[in-house]
Amino acid sequence: MSEPTNTSAAEQLFDKALDLAEKHLEAAMKEGGALSGYVAIAMIEAAVNQAVEETSHEDVADMLRDLADQIEADAEEGDEE
Repeated sequence: MSEPTNTSAAEQLFDKALDLAEKHLEAAMKEGGALSGYVAIAMIEAAVNQAVEETSHEDVADMLRDLADQIEADAEEGDEE
């Protein structure tokens, strides 16, 4: 019964973290100017490396697989429209 509350709290924390990350990404891309596309990719790599240090490579690999699945699903939905 407490599981949905924990999941909800975890999702809320993740959403806050995502908002913060997006804010910093936007600032870094703006600062990067013409390099903004590279800055975005470099920040992914830096974030992955840091996440591995904070958690584990297994956790990060699982999260990246989930993210890749979401990207593929979104792309397929976009193709259908």
